[in-house]
Amino acid sequence: MTDKAVSEMSFEEAMAALEQVVTQLERGEVALEQSIALYEKGAALKAHCAAKLKAAEEKVDLIRAAEGRAVGTTPVEGL
Repeated sequence: MTDKAVSEMSFEEAMAALEQVVTQLERGEVALEQSIALYEKGAALKAHCAAKLKAAEEKVDLIRAAEGRAVGTTPVEGL
């Protein structure tokens, strides 16, 4: 896993790091203290990804509004 700060990660980097965290936690092969640290990192990564997605949605809305098209997105079921 990278030592890069979560706030400096791209969406893709954060998703890859989050997948690694989930994999390690699912295996259950880490000590309790490390599990807690991984969980905290996973929560930070999830929040970062959500913020990146929200920013992207807002940009798309601005582009659509500038084109005179409908604004707003409808989440895909299950996501």
